[in-house]
Amino acid sequence: MLSPSSSQAPSPLAGIALAMAGYSLFSIQDAAVKWLVETYPVPEILFIRSVMIVCISTFVIRRNGHPSILRSPHRGSLILRALLMLGAWLSYYSAVRHLGLAEITTMYFSAPIIVMVLSIFVLREKVGPMRWFACVAGFVGVVVAADPGEAPSLVPAAMVLFAGFCWAWSTILVRLVSRSESTINQMLATSLAFVVACGLMLPFLWVWPDAEGWALMLGLGCVSALGQYLLYEGFRHAPASTLAPIEYSGLVWAFLYGYVIWAEVPTWNVFAGAVLIVCSSLVLVWWERRVVLLSRRRLNV
Repeated sequence: MLSPSSSQAPSPLAGIALAMAGYSLFSIQDAAVKWLVETYPVPEILFIRSVMIVCISTFVIRRNGHPSILRSPHRGSLILRALLMLGAWLSYYSAVRHLGLAEITTMYFSAPIIVMVLSIFVLREKVGPMRWFACVAGFVGVVVAADPGEAPSLVPAAMVLFAGFCWAWSTILVRLVSRSESTINQMLATSLAFVVACGLMLPFLWVWPDAEGWALMLGLGCVSALGQYLLYEGFRHAPASTLAPIEYSGLVWAFLYGYVIWAEVPTWNVFAGAVLIVCSSLVLVWWERRVVLLSRRRLNV
């Protein structure tokens, strides 16, 4: 586990690899939640998931001697990020009940574009034409693959767009906080806020889970913890604008898991969109590798 004081040089390629692994796990998380939300309230699912992450994070923190989050200079940012994540999760998974996968996926993947814009104004990152190309091409791939048909209902659509905005802001905060705060502390802070907020709602909506429900929710917590850790570590290594297009790879994983779990055979537009998404991500990886090699050559001259 990395500590805040780690003097590790940024490595965009490592960040891309970590982020892609994290987003693949988030696709498993989304599939599990979509299954559970048909029977259980969203706050209950988030509560049990977050309790698992708190337990895992606390164990790691005590074992490795991480400094307390109460002493963190980024307490305000950690709290704000937790609230943004809570808003994103509650909005997104509540909208799942009312929108099709194509509609909700297309609208939610506006988040990477928002990240690109915010990274310029908030993080003062230099976003070159290649990163813009990868991000826009990836979004085009999402639109082609999702193929949204009829116009969605206004309120659920607004909830998804709100979720995308909250996620984009939380991504920027991850990049800011990761400069000096450990990944595991960020996970603990966010999940603690989820436990408190969702716990207050439980007396009004609790549905006692059966054996399958418990297994899925506890497994969801483990998968979410690992996915968060990999993604946060990715932001420690690479700029937010670099990782924004990589989020589109989550759609490819979602279609893959859909085929493996539910035997859903993608249509031609799904394959076409997936090709665009994969190609845009590969172009970005090639470009970042080229930038790293050029920088090393300049240093050696």
